[in-house]
Amino acid sequence: MYSCGLFTLGLYLSLKKIFMRKIIEDAWENRSILSQPQVQSAIRAMIDDLDKGKLRIAEPKDDVWVVNEWIKKSVILYFLIQKMELIKVSPFTFYDKIPLKSNYKEIGVRVVPNGLARYGSYIAKGVILMPCYVNIGAYIDSETMVDTWATVGSCAQIGKHVHLSGGVGIGGVLEPVQALPVIVEDNCFIGSRCIVVEGVRVCKEAVLGANVVLTQSTKIIDVSDKESIEYKGYVPERSVVIPGSFTKQFPAGEFHVPCALIIGKRKKSTDYKTTLNDALREFNVPV
Repeated sequence: MYSCGLFTLGLYLSLKKIFMRKIIEDAWENRSILSQPQVQSAIRAMIDDLDKGKLRIAEPKDDVWVVNEWIKKSVILYFLIQKMELIKVSPFTFYDKIPLKSNYKEIGVRVVPNGLARYGSYIAKGVILMPCYVNIGAYIDSETMVDTWATVGSCAQIGKHVHLSGGVGIGGVLEPVQALPVIVEDNCFIGSRCIVVEGVRVCKEAVLGANVVLTQSTKIIDVSDKESIEYKGYVPERSVVIPGSFTKQFPAGEFHVPCALIIGKRKKSTDYKTTLNDALREFNVPV
């Protein structure tokens, strides 16, 4: 009976998901039905599930990250049905469509004053938010630190035990709906003032030195061996990365263009919560 009950519950949840998805897809194609109570209820239910971590914008499947486009559509439609309202967080006042998260004690998240996260972002137990900003649709897994003035853009996916250092900018990718968001996987260390945008994937245990800038067009060059290897939009596991440059010929002459250099691999024996200086010291690189 117990197994049968679990099967029935699983079937119910699957059918509910299919039903909700159809409502979202219909509303996406026909905006005139957005005023219908059933449609608005479905959209708000999706955002609530995002807020609780029951759904996520992107998820890993067999080492490939897959975008759930219909959930992204829910976020965009949510903006269309929400009204501008005053949001009062004494002594501050905001005027916006999206409310702020407020149940931090219940979910086990530490938030330092001026740490702000929009409703519809998932923040797991043990996360610490310094004065920072987390946008709707973002997913931040357990025991991660979002340090002072760091920003986590809409739909970005941040793993467990990640440290986003001061001033880090993790870009948001809400549209187009098929585009992958920025992915920072488990146990990564993202150094001060790094910028990661345009759906770049930083794989597990990687370390980015201060001021590394990664876009889909940034050359990420592994220079740790005799022959260099070039990547774009992808930082391999345990890579230690610093800012670099390469020479490029233009009509006006040769100029240095920014890139990122992989100077080695983080050792498996290194503590996942190591400081940036400790990780770079192994390669005699002052950053």
